[in-house]
Amino acid sequence: MSGILDKINSPQDLKNLSQKELNELAKEIRHTIVTTVAEKGGHLAPSLGVVELTLALHYCFESPKDKIIWDVGHQAYAHKLITGRRDRFSTLRQQDGISGFPKRSESEHDILDTGHSSTSISAALGITTALSLLGKEGKVVAVIGDGSMTAGLAFEALNNAGHLRKDLIVVLNDNEMSISPNVGALSSFLSRKLTSRLATKLKRDLESFLKRSEVGENIWQVLKKSEDSLKSLLTPGMLFEALQFEYVGPIPGHHIDTLIETFENVKNVPGPVLVHVLTKKGKGYPPAEEHPDLFHGLGPFDIKTGKPKKSSAPKPPSYTEIFGQTVVRLAKEDSKIVGITAAMPAGTGLKALQEAVPDRFFDVGIAEQHAVTFAAGMALEGLKPIVAIYSTFLQRAFDQIIHDVCLTNLPVVFALDRGGLVGDDGPTHHGVFDLSYLRMIPNMVVMAPKDENELQHMLFTAVKHNGPAAVRYPRGNGVGVSLDWQLKELEIGKAELLREGKDVAIWAIGHHVQTAMLAAEELEKEGIEAAVINARFVKPLDVKLLDKTAKECGKVVTIEENVLKGGFGSAILEELSNMGLEQVKVKRLGLPDRFVEHGSQELLRKQVGLDVDSVVKASKELVKGEKGEGVGQTKVHSLSV
Repeated sequence: MSGILDKINSPQDLKNLSQKELNELAKEIRHTIVTTVAEKGGHLAPSLGVVELTLALHYCFESPKDKIIWDVGHQAYAHKLITGRRDRFSTLRQQDGISGFPKRSESEHDILDTGHSSTSISAALGITTALSLLGKEGKVVAVIGDGSMTAGLAFEALNNAGHLRKDLIVVLNDNEMSISPNVGALSSFLSRKLTSRLATKLKRDLESFLKRSEVGENIWQVLKKSEDSLKSLLTPGMLFEALQFEYVGPIPGHHIDTLIETFENVKNVPGPVLVHVLTKKGKGYPPAEEHPDLFHGLGPFDIKTGKPKKSSAPKPPSYTEIFGQTVVRLAKEDSKIVGITAAMPAGTGLKALQEAVPDRFFDVGIAEQHAVTFAAGMALEGLKPIVAIYSTFLQRAFDQIIHDVCLTNLPVVFALDRGGLVGDDGPTHHGVFDLSYLRMIPNMVVMAPKDENELQHMLFTAVKHNGPAAVRYPRGNGVGVSLDWQLKELEIGKAELLREGKDVAIWAIGHHVQTAMLAAEELEKEGIEAAVINARFVKPLDVKLLDKTAKECGKVVTIEENVLKGGFGSAILEELSNMGLEQVKVKRLGLPDRFVEHGSQELLRKQVGLDVDSVVKASKELVKGEKGEGVGQTKVHSLSV
């Protein structure tokens, strides 16, 4: 039997539904989200928490004429279901399927490609300002979570919006703040009535009348202060009022009737408005309600129990787990070590440090820029900060890395989780630029381990190094090697020759050392002797070993899960050029000059030419002198050109 959702092909179809039908639709949407994410994985709790909010927004506004911008975008599943992607929702986060985030190429209702937090208000302000300049009509709504509101970018945008006084509606989706039911209900009622069409008109007329004289102006100020005082007593909106926003709320976020009434009212309020909505993360699915952090983003799970679906074969610990364990061990041995994360203690593995040594763990919220400069301040006083941030998010603090850490040559360790292709989260989350943007910075040491055992040694090395150092490692499980108990300090800039060979030297960085070793075994079957070098360090490079292997083989293949532009392979080319080895042929394997879409890590690596077969083919082409550009994104470089 078909349901209401089956008849929703665009937001316009919501307009004909009663509030009872809207509530029934909310249940159907939750069921669809839970069953799909249970099979495919994804961001469950955030999307479950905003179902009614999504329906109310699309019911009241006219998308895409009116622009609804979702911050980060991991709460946009309900939005996708009612904007023409219901039939494709089962392909969520699968290769060639729909993205887990808003994506302009998918729908005219997706206004901004998102994936990083705290951008919505800035973009929305830019859009509403542009509409005003161009004489176009349309309301602009930014939906931002309380976590995203901790970032400085959000407050920069709020401040500018208050100054410009453009029409802008910011919806603060708050699933953390606790307000007692009685106060919340009264505050909600008060805010709705104060922003109703009649109340707004009366207030404008009264203000205009009273401001005609000095006495009237004084009376108006007294009345305005009385209203502000009453609202401030009952609501947490003083900050937003100070930024020149009309504050409305808190509003219960799962009452469709209240949400619709509120949004219909605020559509008529001129200038910037902030609507504070209280929601429950994971709403409608008990395991997600009880443990929203665990159900924020997850893989396939069993709906009945809420527990992850596990493969029959046991897997090695993840790189993240090894990082967490090693940091705790190092911190217990050295009281100067502190850990810093930007709102991701569990995701980065620093939760272990928080539990073991809580006074030396710091979660600064979604504020990567602050995290880096905060670490710099600690380092100035002799501490040894370890800043654990996903590779893609550390991009947000590029200037702070240069100016506040590297310029002063401070001993700050950057632990870059999710380096390389992350898989189903797609281009906003792939950590594929870090080798390029870090190796160009003076004083920075950049390294990547071949396996989980080398990861712990690199962390030990980075902590011992008297300067900035970055350790970059991939998402997922380790190789399964045994872990050395005794940690050792690696020689900075010293590579590791793993396999001798005279025909081609394969220089690999990070976990693709394993790929190189497997490729060398296949090449041996065809009579090609490949040397394999675990570079360990992107900066500084082991120029002595590079010189030796390049001269012996005359041919070099580089492998990196990073963009080819300015990455590890480029560093190899630069050093060979500096050494005057003009006749060495180089083939670089890495990521193309485009954004790689979502899909499993295995499929994406094959697609871009970073699997074993691609390395074998590229090496054979180089050794046998076959013409052409090669496999995937490989290319032959003659340094004499």
